[in-house]
Amino acid sequence: MSDEQATSQTPDMPFDIAAFLKELTTRPGVYRMIDANGTVMYVGKAKNLKKRVSSYFQKTHASPRTSHMVERIVRVDVTPTRTEAEALLLENNLIKSLSPRYNILFRDDKSYPYLRLTNHKYPRVAYYRGAVDKKSQFFGPFPNAWAVKESIQVLQRVFLLRTCEDTVFSHRSRPCLQAQIQRCSAPCVNWISPEEYAKDVEAASRFLRGDHKSVLANLEEKMLEASGLLEFEKAAMYRNQLGALSRVLQKQSVDTTGGDDDADIIAVVIKGGAVCVNLAMVRGGRHLGDKPMFPSVAQASEDIGPEVLEAFLSQAYVDRPIPNLLIVNQDLDAPELLMALSQQAGKKINLIRQPQSERRKWLDMAVDNAEIAIARRIAEQGSAQFRTRALVETLGLETRLEEALQASEADGLLSGTAAGAEPVADSPAEEIDLLATLRVECFDISHTAGEATQASCVVFHNHDMQSREYRRYNIEGITPGDDYAAMRQAVTRRYQREGKTPIVMPHVVLIDGGKGQIEVARQVFEQLGLDIGLIVGVKKGENRKVGLETLVFPDGRPSLELGPGHPALMLIAQIRDEAHRFAITGMRAKRAKARQASELDEIEGIGARRKQKLLTRFGGLRGVKAASVEDLQTVEGISKTLAEEIYRRLH
Repeated sequence: MSDEQATSQTPDMPFDIAAFLKELTTRPGVYRMIDANGTVMYVGKAKNLKKRVSSYFQKTHASPRTSHMVERIVRVDVTPTRTEAEALLLENNLIKSLSPRYNILFRDDKSYPYLRLTNHKYPRVAYYRGAVDKKSQFFGPFPNAWAVKESIQVLQRVFLLRTCEDTVFSHRSRPCLQAQIQRCSAPCVNWISPEEYAKDVEAASRFLRGDHKSVLANLEEKMLEASGLLEFEKAAMYRNQLGALSRVLQKQSVDTTGGDDDADIIAVVIKGGAVCVNLAMVRGGRHLGDKPMFPSVAQASEDIGPEVLEAFLSQAYVDRPIPNLLIVNQDLDAPELLMALSQQAGKKINLIRQPQSERRKWLDMAVDNAEIAIARRIAEQGSAQFRTRALVETLGLETRLEEALQASEADGLLSGTAAGAEPVADSPAEEIDLLATLRVECFDISHTAGEATQASCVVFHNHDMQSREYRRYNIEGITPGDDYAAMRQAVTRRYQREGKTPIVMPHVVLIDGGKGQIEVARQVFEQLGLDIGLIVGVKKGENRKVGLETLVFPDGRPSLELGPGHPALMLIAQIRDEAHRFAITGMRAKRAKARQASELDEIEGIGARRKQKLLTRFGGLRGVKAASVEDLQTVEGISKTLAEEIYRRLH
């Protein structure tokens, strides 16, 4: 990628659009629209930067959203690239890191799951997330975890492939329950030869690639052969496998068009101000399921469908494989995008807008599922808005939200919107959902008898939890178990301003704990010159039952006991419980990492290299503990004496 970068003007100079466009390159690249505050409002890519950027200033825009953005532009930065594929990669990286408010943003969710066949004498079938490599066979990606696990169950029932970890497999002395219920051929105890198991793996691989007919024919041939040799038990096993595989294929909700289709079906539905993109995957002719997604859109008009589809294609396929065929329900005039995707994939990508026959059924099903998902989303949002309103009214926050909104309008920003958060609206104040501007942050402390102390800060905004804005704080330099000191450190680190960097302040700060933690938060706010009226303590009730909590205010307001079932208290409990979950998962991970290191580090003769070899060989500390003295000796650098010492110290 080229390092050359052109900028419209230096930040302290007025924007001379004519001079800038005159000198702008015609190469492919990425452009960034920047407002008066230096915030990147929009990131786009172009085959021809000069032509694309000029179009923003030389025509009337059909979209009010685009017109509104152009009015705020004070600077345009561009980065030329060598190819359109490089521009696509750079655009995607910038969108993920900057979250520009005028881009259609898809949540950077976990990677799509795969099904993995490991590189082993007796390969294991497993669920997998992460970067693929050439050491194993990978099939997918799948739209969700359920689709992978269903496929694994098929491979167990039909091909009897093992699913156990290698450390368990190598230490078996008798068949496990999976073998007894005929879900595994028990290669661990030599119930099957390596050659026969390899044939089963090959048949499973063909099945996953869509070669169903040859797999069925092969099983039928084996059944007849066993029957002819009067091996009726083996023939019955093959008959059962045939039946299981036939039932799986019959369960497919759509028929295939030949058994070798790989396609993604992308349905965009806009309804009730909400946008849903439903991705359905077909691999090897098998319909694997759907994945509905709800992108952040500043203004969801009915004609935004093609733009949403283009944004999805740009962001979804940069870091994962793309099939040859894309079936869509929106018109898309973006040949440069398809060319860039083809360059990146190293193959031609075909896009079909008006599919026929079975492919039409796939698309209709994807649209139906998108409509179902969006209806469910709207219903859930209605419930969420009801609880948000109850919280605002209970705490008397209406005036505070209105004042914050008016102040934000003066700055051209929306109150409580952090970098990366979804803008509430892009329209006049009276059209903005005032409740959606409410931002609540909640703190919790977690440790085990003072070990691995962590604090969490979770964020509720726009009627939902905003996981991208969560924070964890490793608490250090305090007396183990001192929750007050831990709370002081976490709150200080969150709200202490460093330099000129502005801090996005919430409208409510929930402190999970008793009077001590609430007092600590009050002291920190006073030291930092912040409004203590933002703090709300959540004091647990009798037997820690949900609904019996008391809300405590350090600014002198009387405490509130809302009672079980109150919608405001249910929302507070949801936020509090999420803070607790986020803190405890972080604490457990930190504790496990510390314990894994310490138990081996305390053994004389175990340095960093030997420790790494042990953990790698046995798959972690649990595997090391399960290993015998003889097994430990098989690791390079581990003598019999040292193996005996390791075994003694870990048991």
